[in-house]
Amino acid sequence: MFFTASKLGWFLITPSNVLIAGILIGVLLTFSRFVKVGRGLALVSLLCLCACAFLPVGVWLRAPLENRFPVQSQEMRPPTGIIILGGAIDEATTSARGGQVAVRVAATRITEAVALARRYPQAKVIYTGGSPALFAAGGADEAAVAAKLLTSLGLDPSRITLERESRNTWENAVLLKPMIAQNPGETWLLVTSAWHMPRSVGIFRKVGISVVAYPVDFETRNTTWERMRPIGIASQGLDLVDKSAREWVGLFAYWLAGKTDALFPAP
Repeated sequence: MFFTASKLGWFLITPSNVLIAGILIGVLLTFSRFVKVGRGLALVSLLCLCACAFLPVGVWLRAPLENRFPVQSQEMRPPTGIIILGGAIDEATTSARGGQVAVRVAATRITEAVALARRYPQAKVIYTGGSPALFAAGGADEAAVAAKLLTSLGLDPSRITLERESRNTWENAVLLKPMIAQNPGETWLLVTSAWHMPRSVGIFRKVGISVVAYPVDFETRNTTWERMRPIGIASQGLDLVDKSAREWVGLFAYWLAGKTDALFPAP
């Protein structure tokens, strides 16, 4: 129920969807006796939509998430294992295009994990992720496709363990718990997008898996100029606002549901 509610609920409160709906409803109201209300609603919604599209609103929302956990030193001690959270693979497109692996914008989760696995050849590699879609297409699961990509990039298949049933980060952690059987002193790296790391670490802590955050897939540069400059392409600004707002809402919802150890988990 939590998974389904989160998918449907987010569709209804996605900022760009809400603002476009506000414009449309406002325009429709101008043809009724609520002309002034309609004009006001349409104007406010349009101004907010333009602000999200062209001002660095998405950067303001994204930067605190990406800055929460530091980048790990290249000289860190060898880990016991490397956990790669799903989200990098587009399994539906892969299936539709004859099996050629299609990746999403979070592909750095894969490439950096492969680099780590080569640097630490004794470390186990676990990829966790089924299908995040509300209605999975053709029974495809992300982990199986990811395994194909990981091996094609040179990893020994015997090092790779797959968790293929999870649909969200909570299920990632819950289903991995019995697979890891973590012993004292073991170091498990958690590889996921930097903006997703606070919620991920909070969830893994709640489940009882101790992880070391290894954030990747940064989308902000953490510079003063970036926080001030306008966005040149509207779709990029809106996309960044939508994705960043979704993560903040996710942090609050997971904390409210008792699925994370803190509202805004920290190192």
